[in-house]
Amino acid sequence: MVDRITDIWGPRTPYARGGDWPPRVDQALADGVREEDVERWVHSACVLCSNGCGLDIAVKDGAMVGVRGRAGDAVNHGRLGPKGLLASWQGISNSDRLTVPLVRENGRLVESDWATAMGRIVDRSRALLSEKGPLSHAFYTSGQLFLEEYYALALLGKAGIGTPHMDGNTRLCTATAASSLKETFGSDGQPGCYRDIDECDALFLYGHNMAETQTVLWSRVLDRCSGPDRPRIVCVDPRETPVAREADVHLAVRPGTNLALMHGLIREVIANDWLDEEFITAHTLKFGDVRAAVDEWTPEAVATTCGVSASDVRRAAEIFGTSDRPLSTVLQGFYQSSQATASACQVNNLHLMRGKIGQPGAGILQMNGQPTAQNNRECGADGDLPGFRNWENARHIQQLAKLWDVDPDVIPHWVPPTHALQIFRYAEQGSIDFLWISATNPAVSMPQLGRIREILAKEELFLVVQDLYLTETAQYADVVLPAAAWGEKSGTFTNVDRTVHLSDQAVQPPGQARSDLDIFLDYAQRMNFTTRSGGPLLPWQDAEEVFAAWRECTRGRPVDYTGISYDSLRGASGIQWPCNEERPRGTMRLYADGQFPTNPDYCETFGHDLLTGAAVGEQAYRAMGPASRAIFKTAPYTPPHEEPDAEFPLRFTTGRNVYQFHTRTKTGRSPQLNDAAPHVWVELSSADAQSLGISEGEEVLIRSRRGRLVAPAKITEIRPGTVFAPFHYGYWDSGGEPGGSPTAANELTLTEWDPVSKQPVFKNAAVAVERVGIATRRAER
Repeated sequence: MVDRITDIWGPRTPYARGGDWPPRVDQALADGVREEDVERWVHSACVLCSNGCGLDIAVKDGAMVGVRGRAGDAVNHGRLGPKGLLASWQGISNSDRLTVPLVRENGRLVESDWATAMGRIVDRSRALLSEKGPLSHAFYTSGQLFLEEYYALALLGKAGIGTPHMDGNTRLCTATAASSLKETFGSDGQPGCYRDIDECDALFLYGHNMAETQTVLWSRVLDRCSGPDRPRIVCVDPRETPVAREADVHLAVRPGTNLALMHGLIREVIANDWLDEEFITAHTLKFGDVRAAVDEWTPEAVATTCGVSASDVRRAAEIFGTSDRPLSTVLQGFYQSSQATASACQVNNLHLMRGKIGQPGAGILQMNGQPTAQNNRECGADGDLPGFRNWENARHIQQLAKLWDVDPDVIPHWVPPTHALQIFRYAEQGSIDFLWISATNPAVSMPQLGRIREILAKEELFLVVQDLYLTETAQYADVVLPAAAWGEKSGTFTNVDRTVHLSDQAVQPPGQARSDLDIFLDYAQRMNFTTRSGGPLLPWQDAEEVFAAWRECTRGRPVDYTGISYDSLRGASGIQWPCNEERPRGTMRLYADGQFPTNPDYCETFGHDLLTGAAVGEQAYRAMGPASRAIFKTAPYTPPHEEPDAEFPLRFTTGRNVYQFHTRTKTGRSPQLNDAAPHVWVELSSADAQSLGISEGEEVLIRSRRGRLVAPAKITEIRPGTVFAPFHYGYWDSGGEPGGSPTAANELTLTEWDPVSKQPVFKNAAVAVERVGIATRRAER
């Protein structure tokens, strides 16, 4: 196999626009294992980014010993990225896996058994429900579980307990993807698909470092770029990433100014009359609002605010305005920045202005960052209702109540769902006394970590953590439950472009570890959650039974799974929803007919004011008369709330690294990946480094109003005035606490969120940087 640490994207297989991406099967096996030694290959897909690459798991002697890509899968055509090739299986089989439940005794976590651990959880849960009611309970989950597990969790939380306090770490990652799609189109669900890379003649990447976050998708782009009719590329990113180096136009914007840039691009498209007036009239509403809002944003005004050249703004707008098949992708550079939903909605607006949606090569991918983030949103384990239902629509509540056979009043819909940062605020204030965290690590991933550690350590908070390892978060728990990992259980999950994959169980989980589904079913049974008819609320025995119930939940909704079964998913490729009797083979692209799910009786939301987050409300929404038309929306640009000043003169932003994923729970245990990027680093521009007297590799101290970070400096072509650090590096492999040299980037970030998506603003904080000494470790790539 080619060394995929140094050759991240593998060898090129060029192809022309409209052609089929040539297959290339990537494979990795454990040392000493040959292909003929593999006893069986088990059907699955990768869970180490949102791409959802089809793969098979190699099994020998009851253990996972490698993986290979599946050539017939439409997502990856056999390719796998470095994390999928290595950490997917290496990150699971380790001696420090949790194998038995742990409970806290005299301030220490000690080994226990399932009866004791679940008994403590149930006793505390019942007592709090009796004393304080359902608002005492909160659930904080992941983008790493399977669909069936999310649906079970949503049902026990929303109908068993009746709490609105449910969210996932998807709130931190790509909540803005969902909110922007809902605000513009009336429902979640990606309009475009990966096949659009094969068909596009222009590719816009807005805050999306695809080369490091979705390596296989970037391989697809590189193969198009190596072909005979390369698409033009525009990159919006303050750093000089591999994407920026490939781009025709690189807009290295000042962090926090995305909306100003987008207004400028829209204004240029309007000024040059690159519009599809017929489409705008027939299929959209409120274009005049956007036209008026962008009028002041000349290229020169954008240049002043965003720190880019006016000529580059004009060039980027010309590429979008004159391309026949423009494809746009959006990720954290927009989602985790100021005015996130408003900025992401402008990408939708550009496509609506030109009628470029639902066509081959002309589409939108409001990307996800995690492998099953889409399922969290679909199933309602976050603040949404299952099946993309609208919590403000009484008829949708009645539908769920009938489906679940419960009293409609039990399903929380009297207030907006509680987002993640508010959940932790309520725990801090003491109104939430019971917090169940599954498959996520907020002690490293949440903003303002010093505050989060204090909340998790509160004696009054009963904390349950369900995970593979004793993470930084699990160390604070009252009860720790050992969970089964990918490959040790069966279930389905859905990627960015709505492709559903099945992952069959390959091996047994270690020790007493159980699947997340089995844990949730056990809790529901012990709590005696029942329907109005007296039967068990969660009556299922295995994942396939849950999937059958989920299919029925989606019937007639935008996210229709009724035509998908476990058997159909065992083919060469996954299947894209909606899939039903009308579309038995799935649906490649949405909205090809110009009809959008904005009908008031059908839509997932009645929308919000993008500046304040205030709800539009059912009455005002109905009065607007959407009639299956998309809705143009924007907001006035406002500067970030925390700007550089004399004490903190630089802007701090965070992001991902190609070799690590989230808080390194799996990738940090893959020898090759961890050797490639074992430690945190901080990126400075050469101009800033020179003014501060900092050389490559020297240790620097980065301070914000909330905390500090110590790391070696890496001098790069990042825009001057901006400082970057990857957010992956916590403390599980260095004693569990920050100590005197904190390494977690989120020590510095602020507790602020977008008014609509409620996604934290990780991409903008004011910091000061100073040299503290010679590096004891190298600055990684």
